[in-house]
Amino acid sequence: MSCTAMGQDSRSIKRREMLDGARATLPLIIGAIPFGIIFGTLAGPSGLSPLGALAMSVFVYAGSAQFIALGLLAAGAAVPVIIATTFVVNLRHILYAANLVPKVGHLPHRWRIMMAFGLTDETFAAVSNRFLLQENTDYAHWFYLGSMLAMYGNWVLCTGLGIALGELFPDMTDWGLDFAMSVTFIGMVVPYLKSKPMWGAVMVSGAIAMATIAMPHKLGLMVAALCGIATGLSLHLLLKRRLVREAAHD
Repeated sequence: MSCTAMGQDSRSIKRREMLDGARATLPLIIGAIPFGIIFGTLAGPSGLSPLGALAMSVFVYAGSAQFIALGLLAAGAAVPVIIATTFVVNLRHILYAANLVPKVGHLPHRWRIMMAFGLTDETFAAVSNRFLLQENTDYAHWFYLGSMLAMYGNWVLCTGLGIALGELFPDMTDWGLDFAMSVTFIGMVVPYLKSKPMWGAVMVSGAIAMATIAMPHKLGLMVAALCGIATGLSLHLLLKRRLVREAAHD
């Protein structure tokens, strides 16, 4: 095969991976649309200018952290408090990153920096499924890029839409649109419920999250996540040990 043909084939694979990444993220994007619009509508009442809200979505790009920052701004919290609180809320991304590092560690720094900025719950879910379903990961970072660009473009666009609609419909926050985000997160989790360790992790983390909901700075989420991981890993090791024992008896 000539170098030209190989180059064209490589570009074709990259385009396909990007499109697949965007398509895999589309159902999650639909659930995130109301979430982005609500953020835009809340910006004005919280004391953030339209340009400031749009800039936050462009440069911060972290839905839950942005909502918390808005609430703290409205309450007159100091900047260090806002930074510390949003930092704690986003600690879950460390768990996401730890899962992805073995798969993307070979990539250049420019790729890893871009992927770190674009790491969201939705993109992580889509890319994790890609790694589970396909063994060939040579071009998986292009899948990630497609997912990230689709989600990022949607978030920025919906923020702008929310800013515009917020001036036309001041009571939009009372419409219950935020329910769509809860459904989206449920949709992200359900495809992975195929084993006892996964069920155990989800059930325990859900129960702990409800029990620790009163903890300050959303620390209950981290406690729930760690308990869920510990449960899932413990069940996985127990099942693995049982299989080894049964194989030895046979």
